[in-house]
Amino acid sequence: MRMHPSLEAILPKVQKPARYTGGEFGEIIKSKEETEVRFALCFPDTYEIGMSNLGLRILYGVLNKLPGVWCERVFEPWRDMAEAMRAAKVPLYALESGDPIRDFDLIGFSVGYEMSFTGILDMLSLAGIPLRSEDRKDLQPIVFAGGACMFNPEPIADFIDLAAIGEGEELDAELTELYRRAKREGWTKGEFLSAAAQIEGVYVPSLYDVTYQPDGRIASVTPKEGAPAYVRKRILQDLDRADFPVRTIIPSTEIVHDRTMLELFRGCIRGCRFCQAGYIYRPVRAKRAETLIRQGIESLRCSGYEEISLTSLSTSDYKELGALCDGLLDWCEPRSVSLSLPSLRADNFSLELMQRVQKVRRSGLTFAPEAGTQRLRDVINKNVTEEDLLNACRTAFSGGWSSVKLYFMLGLPTETDEDVLGIADLAYKVWQVWREATPNRSRGVRITVSTSCFIPKPMTPFQWFPQDSREELIRKQKLLKDSMRSKAISYSWHEPDVSYIEAALAVGDRRLGKVLERLFASSGGLQAWEEYFDYAAWLQAFREAGLDPDFYVRRLRGEEELLPWDVIDDGVQKTHLLREKHLSERGVVSPDCRKQCLGCGANRLLEGGKCDA
Repeated sequence: MRMHPSLEAILPKVQKPARYTGGEFGEIIKSKEETEVRFALCFPDTYEIGMSNLGLRILYGVLNKLPGVWCERVFEPWRDMAEAMRAAKVPLYALESGDPIRDFDLIGFSVGYEMSFTGILDMLSLAGIPLRSEDRKDLQPIVFAGGACMFNPEPIADFIDLAAIGEGEELDAELTELYRRAKREGWTKGEFLSAAAQIEGVYVPSLYDVTYQPDGRIASVTPKEGAPAYVRKRILQDLDRADFPVRTIIPSTEIVHDRTMLELFRGCIRGCRFCQAGYIYRPVRAKRAETLIRQGIESLRCSGYEEISLTSLSTSDYKELGALCDGLLDWCEPRSVSLSLPSLRADNFSLELMQRVQKVRRSGLTFAPEAGTQRLRDVINKNVTEEDLLNACRTAFSGGWSSVKLYFMLGLPTETDEDVLGIADLAYKVWQVWREATPNRSRGVRITVSTSCFIPKPMTPFQWFPQDSREELIRKQKLLKDSMRSKAISYSWHEPDVSYIEAALAVGDRRLGKVLERLFASSGGLQAWEEYFDYAAWLQAFREAGLDPDFYVRRLRGEEELLPWDVIDDGVQKTHLLREKHLSERGVVSPDCRKQCLGCGANRLLEGGKCDA
């Protein structure tokens, strides 16, 4: 990286300067003279979080394979670095070249968490780029965003020129090629955006007029200038043929997930009614075990990592898991490389498999019952019973495990105090199972109960439901904490203040742009971090914008109401979501996709019309 002269004075004075220097093994450097399109791949959070994101690594590899295109990485600086850069007038730069990103052609943000919306504003501000799309008149740069949060892009509609909906490998490449043509032919920004809107998966907010009813609900969304009435998400049809970065960047400083990651499949056969990822990533598409074994071994050879993690929404639902683990372990075991399996389910837990994969290095186990009673688990369609969980724990404890984490939600629709107390009761039963099953009580046991707050998310059956009040969530957290019956059980929880703001951003409309702008002006970025999250400032920003966050968070939405994200088509039909909502209200479960296709509609996105469930 060509370093700005002032950086040499700044870096020794900030935390973790290796975040900002680039130069890692595996980074891609290209000739500027041979580059037609410069692409800044931005992650609105710190280096440690962004470099742990497999999607970012995949897109980095895909885009840099395009001739004449140079894709470089950009992350949000920590507050000390951001303040030092502003004081020294160092603009935000890309790690590979050190060049200011304001000079790039395309600036694409990968956004997976609503609380990082302010990071987009922070990075644009540091780069010296106008925050609002309407204030950027020229073709260069085009600012856009992709990722899970773009299934409702409305809260940041004022700041992005377009949103990339769905999987980005082919979509980002098509956008880049269109931009190359626009640049060669001297198009205006408006001409480019009108053409981009014709690409499947591209949503251009400025091409849609939104009107509101007197009570604040949306009255209409009207496309203009030939924009489509609905924007359908993009998916990859065949993951076996998709690009996978076996040769990737090796960070020069510690990151959150510092290991090789192997993606087994996209989508989920389960239908948990609160889970946005389980719906927006449908239909299920899996890689063959032979493809994964080859990619995993090659990735480990190229990286030198001593751990490989199998990732998906529900790893134990992968059909060829046994064959995959056997193939990987034949290579990993002799080389002391460990294999980890996150996202396990209690209803298909296998001790034999776990004992084999953790021969090299044994870790704790994690299960997510999500609710404390069977009644509430049926409401959310978790399809895991108390017996499933206790049997899985009994099997693990008898096999020598002595640590388990249990994840739950508080504030789920229809939740009662009995459901809350059921969490403590279930944790106590797990402790009793340990006492009965462990071959060595002297080692003790660690049972960690963790609760998050229910947040209504777009594209789910629970998108119509409100969130509990802040006071009610705090009361439930205290009730649960006071009900724990063993010192071996520890309890941690997510702050309701953060969940309240996250919910507002998750289901908000484009009027929230005013809130984000005011919040950023007063409190800056990094709002996803406890150190910088400012609840009072958020409430003040809502007041100044003339908006009430309760309108978004605490209101039961009508089933006929036009929702901010209704212009986005994720493949799952709204009628299916409503059917699942109605079943939840009666406490009726739906089978998983492998047992019975429920006709959600996502299969219509596949050329053959049949998913890999």
